[in-house]
Amino acid sequence: MQYFGSIWRPPSEADSLIIQATIGCSHNACLFCSMYRDKSFRIRSTAEVVADLQWARLNLQELRRIFLADGNALAMPPKDLEQILDCIQANFPECRRVSSYAAPGDLLRLTPAELVRLRERGLQLLYVGLESGSNTVLRLMNKGVDSGQLQNACLKAREAGIALSTMLISGLGGRTYSTEHADASAELVNAVQPEYLSLLSLMLPEDAPLAKMVADGRFVPLQALEILHENRRLLAGLNLQRTIFSSNHASNFLSLSGRLPGDKERMLAQIDQALYKPEILRPDYARGL
Repeated sequence: MQYFGSIWRPPSEADSLIIQATIGCSHNACLFCSMYRDKSFRIRSTAEVVADLQWARLNLQELRRIFLADGNALAMPPKDLEQILDCIQANFPECRRVSSYAAPGDLLRLTPAELVRLRERGLQLLYVGLESGSNTVLRLMNKGVDSGQLQNACLKAREAGIALSTMLISGLGGRTYSTEHADASAELVNAVQPEYLSLLSLMLPEDAPLAKMVADGRFVPLQALEILHENRRLLAGLNLQRTIFSSNHASNFLSLSGRLPGDKERMLAQIDQALYKPEILRPDYARGL
């Protein structure tokens, strides 16, 4: 089993076998992110990936979940990815879920038929970093796609029968664009209707390009209570029919979780309580990525 560089996975994949289908991130230019700065992007050969899967079969016990890393495994040619999924189905009959990060550009590039074939071979869940629904914020952060492309990419995956876990970053618009960020993000998520929606809060590693903008005074980050006000505005604007919502990532000041729409009012009340009693918030030193 080989791993290259730092390994990142969603919190919900803590018990999953992580297999690197690609190394790094093909975009790797978002100003807020430093996750893959330590390596150059490349697509691994199917022989490399299959060798890792064979090692896992020989050396590990039951594997219920497999996560295909790194930043955008869907950059792999569809036929190669199909071969890897076929290998998983043949060797891990106990595997209940295969998942991956998905870059919006890769979803837009793949045809509907290609996505259906991937789903038929066991790719059940994609994690998509929306970050924001605001085109202003997306441009500022050098995301590489606009809100319309994010929506089209997500709807394309959903139409292929693949579940989506989408992520937004609280505070990504800074103080200047906080309201626009909240309102446009709610509008985007309402259009997509993902199965899962997670909120992370902006944290800036020293080597993230956005950190220099903060130091230069070109970006003013939100403080804890400002983040809560933004989260309240976002949550109030959500009109989701069947989505599991969470903001319990370690980066968040306040942990929330529930099912929308049923738990919306309860979570809004939790935010209101925290605004009234900010001492219940997670202290800044205890936050992490």
